[in-house]
Amino acid sequence: MELKSRKDIPTELTWDLSSIYATEEEMYRDVEKLKSLGGRMAADYKGKLDTPRTIDVCLDDLRELERLMTLTGNYCDLAVSVDYYDTYNQERNEKLGRLFAEISSALSFIDSELVEQDEAILREAIEAATDNKHYLEDVLRNKPHQLHPEVERALAALSQSLYAPYQIYNMAKLADMKFDAFQAGGKEYPLGYSLFEDDYEYERDTEVRRAAFAAFSRKIREYENVTAAAYNTQVQTEKTMATLRGFDSVFDSLLFGQKVTKELYHRQIDLITEKLAPHMRRYARLLQRIHGLDKMTFADLKIAIDPEYDPKVTIEESRDYIEKGLSILGEEYVEMVRAAYRERWVDFAQNAGKSTGGFCASPYGKNSFILLSWNNRMADVFTLAHELGHAGHFKACNSAQSIFDTNVSTYFVEAPSTMNELLMAHYLLKTNPDRRFRRWVLSCMIGNTYYHNFVTHLMEAAYQREVYRIVDAGGSVNAEVLNRLMKETLEKFWGSDVEISDDAARTWMRQPHYYMGLYSYTYSAGLTIATQACKRIESEGASAVEDWKKVLAAGSTLDSVGLAKLAGIDITTDGPLLDTIAYIGGIIEEIERLTDELDD
Repeated sequence: MELKSRKDIPTELTWDLSSIYATEEEMYRDVEKLKSLGGRMAADYKGKLDTPRTIDVCLDDLRELERLMTLTGNYCDLAVSVDYYDTYNQERNEKLGRLFAEISSALSFIDSELVEQDEAILREAIEAATDNKHYLEDVLRNKPHQLHPEVERALAALSQSLYAPYQIYNMAKLADMKFDAFQAGGKEYPLGYSLFEDDYEYERDTEVRRAAFAAFSRKIREYENVTAAAYNTQVQTEKTMATLRGFDSVFDSLLFGQKVTKELYHRQIDLITEKLAPHMRRYARLLQRIHGLDKMTFADLKIAIDPEYDPKVTIEESRDYIEKGLSILGEEYVEMVRAAYRERWVDFAQNAGKSTGGFCASPYGKNSFILLSWNNRMADVFTLAHELGHAGHFKACNSAQSIFDTNVSTYFVEAPSTMNELLMAHYLLKTNPDRRFRRWVLSCMIGNTYYHNFVTHLMEAAYQREVYRIVDAGGSVNAEVLNRLMKETLEKFWGSDVEISDDAARTWMRQPHYYMGLYSYTYSAGLTIATQACKRIESEGASAVEDWKKVLAAGSTLDSVGLAKLAGIDITTDGPLLDTIAYIGGIIEEIERLTDELDD
């Protein structure tokens, strides 16, 4: 099918941004408040942050400023994300981005003056503060890496330019790439970015699936040099910033904000690459056997174990699945799920120019906004449950914490989302004792939840680590280098069981997470925590659920180690990750056993 223009999409399939602002004029009134508040803060506080009381009042104003920036920024940015062909929304978003840069530059003196302040005064301010306590603690933590005030002011003014690589990547991917139809089995099929990622990658017909992958790869190959240039600019900028701020490496710089050690980061990549690979190779061989494939290629890895059994699920039917699947988290959580459907938090539409994949934005003080493309598959139900996990997380912490205390470490942030996927699967397993049904649910866990987070994103993380090692050593990357690194990464994991072609090597071009620092590895980190917490819920029940709710409400008042500890998990050891890998292996063994029984 050809994708419709955004204007032709039924309203009920789109999200409702009016819950942020009823009208664009209302948004612009907050923009004026933002300008006024920024100007007043510069006049009232510059050169005067020398007492605990003044510091606290200034940070109270800064919280309000951040709230206004969050609301206006989300309103404009979310409008762009569903239609990159809409130049009006793009221009409005760019204009707001320039204003944010100007205000951030004008107010950069706040952190600069705070780090130069006598530590005793800061300690006194921390003791007296409530909502601003952790902000001030982070100021002290950042002190060794704070630059001269004029440098900080200049960097803030340049913030929009520093984010330009991501904008260039998105424009090339979502606005400029036009895909031609492809041929398979004597028929012509339409092609697009989301059509490929949301449909053809899961296509049961091998000829169609592989032809779609080849056609898709041919098109993105035409953009590999500009995409590589944008990515190289991104990582070189990150290296420059790390050096300017006195970090020993890009890794130290990017992990600093996550409050995560290099040990935790490297362990996640190294243990999964080594220990999970044998299990996933067995899964690949099982797929090849079930589908009678001549060979296993990269284009075949996302096909279902039992595609005939995979039910078609409408949006309305998904509500019942998700309400029941997540009911273990309590009535208040289920009511949030109902509100998401009732109040149009979700953009289900498939339209030209829309961002691919899925995400959840949760502006402070408002409901969440979830983007995905609905394809009537059970995989979409799991995706929506995943994004509702983010919504539930930030509903809890936004309600309980200051806006300063909602910037949860990315190491942990995927735990609540992947937890919901696991809860959905565990619920489904209890609804039907049939062996074929059980195999289907278990294969959903492997083929969707664990494959996506422990394989797809983990391979991206392993590849990304090699890129940063090159940059740290003073080098740079281009399309040829990036293709080689990705191919080597995939070949190391899959060995001889999966054919890794040059087209597979170009999958680095498809991931926006590379423009978000060290993010890709955090999916497996979050799912490790979620797996262990879910096992606790299964064995301990209500007490473990209550612990999980406390974790969701804690926001960034605790680091990732502290949040995991609150959930009863010690991530400072190898134990949780090794147990999770063994758990994945056990599921694959059961799928194999059920397949043998069903074949008899």
